[in-house]
Amino acid sequence: MTKNKSLYIVLSILLVLFLLASFIVFPLDKGLLGNLGVLLGRDLQGGTYLVYQADLSTVEAGTEDEIMKGVANVISNRINPLGVTESSVEIQGKNQIVVEIPGVSLTDAQKTSLGNTALLEFRELATVDGEQKWIPATGTIGGEEFALTSAYFKSNTSVQKDQYGKIYLIFEWDDTGSELSKQITTRLLGKQLAIFENGQPLLTEDGRTIAPTIQAVITDRGQIEGLGLDVAMTLSKQLNAGRLPVSLEVVYEETVTPTLGSDFVKLSLMAGIVGLFLIMLFMCLYYRMPGIVASLALIFYACLTLAIFKLIPVTLTLAGIGGFVLSIGMAVDANVLIFERMKEELQMGRTLGAATEAGFKRAWTAIRDSNLTTLLVCIILFWVGSSTVEGAQVQGFAVTLFIGVCVSMFTAITVSHHLLRLFIGTALAKKVHLFAPYIERKLKVNHD
Repeated sequence: MTKNKSLYIVLSILLVLFLLASFIVFPLDKGLLGNLGVLLGRDLQGGTYLVYQADLSTVEAGTEDEIMKGVANVISNRINPLGVTESSVEIQGKNQIVVEIPGVSLTDAQKTSLGNTALLEFRELATVDGEQKWIPATGTIGGEEFALTSAYFKSNTSVQKDQYGKIYLIFEWDDTGSELSKQITTRLLGKQLAIFENGQPLLTEDGRTIAPTIQAVITDRGQIEGLGLDVAMTLSKQLNAGRLPVSLEVVYEETVTPTLGSDFVKLSLMAGIVGLFLIMLFMCLYYRMPGIVASLALIFYACLTLAIFKLIPVTLTLAGIGGFVLSIGMAVDANVLIFERMKEELQMGRTLGAATEAGFKRAWTAIRDSNLTTLLVCIILFWVGSSTVEGAQVQGFAVTLFIGVCVSMFTAITVSHHLLRLFIGTALAKKVHLFAPYIERKLKVNHD
């Protein structure tokens, strides 16, 4: 009586756990109990993946880490104006920045603008080696010479349009920029002052170099005219987001459209459902009652695992789904080991209760060892994936497989075990062929 009572208590706890997991999982895109939907990687929901490499050859030794943190911060600020709420900007290695933007496909211009240094240089005409060239316009503060650049802009650059539709990029100088601008514009009254970006002159919409003639001394604020609206807006966002201290180059990029990602989700879901159904069908046909128990445990496993994915949360990728499906197979593998052990015990004439306990006990060491080796491989895969550009896919596979294997051990040993105990002492327990297929036929052959 006490044994049955403890069995029903455990089964009640498992039922409550299953119901809670179901409330967390369904619906998949939202979930109850205040949980968000399943997070999908860029290969499933679409998105952009970029790897920028920074040129640190000109920075002062020992400042590389601080420079890279500044670069990552500037890129993060630049992503926000794109309307992206969920993005990832991380430093990889010593000189790379990994940018992941799910659900958004960036244009080539937007990719370029993210990694653009966004440093405007003001240059004046001078004769160098007998030729007219644009050289940096400089001023002197405290006996030291400084070039006039947008590094001295305040972070309030804006774009305005007058009544005639003319576009102006409005900016303000900080104290240092104000002093430099005062000196330079005083010296260049009646002369041109060109504006360069990344060593190239800014151009008007019709392709002319923007080099306005200085008509008055400029101290606090100024304006740049002649830019197209799109160029002016992009430049304004870049300047307000901050200036990159080093140049960046795209060394790897991957883009998946949202439509293609949606197709991947449908195919992955269909593959998972079909695979789960076929496994359950095989288990029920071959192992009969234990197979039905294993199928119920698999449903419990799938629900509990998805709930954990949503709670952590785990970002699911195609590789991650592969790890999840593989762990389903490993969950069945554990049940197969247990049921084959049970069959051997029943063949020796033991009762269902004794065979069940012996089957689980003797199969446990094999299940434990095989799963521990798999978990160790998952840890190694995760570690290896952290050091490569495309490592996110490897890490996603490792994480989902690791979680799936842990849950599968729990469901195979605990859920299946206690569900089988329900049949002990019932009329069904006397029908050995329902728990050990073909056992009667084998016994008959041996007797003959």
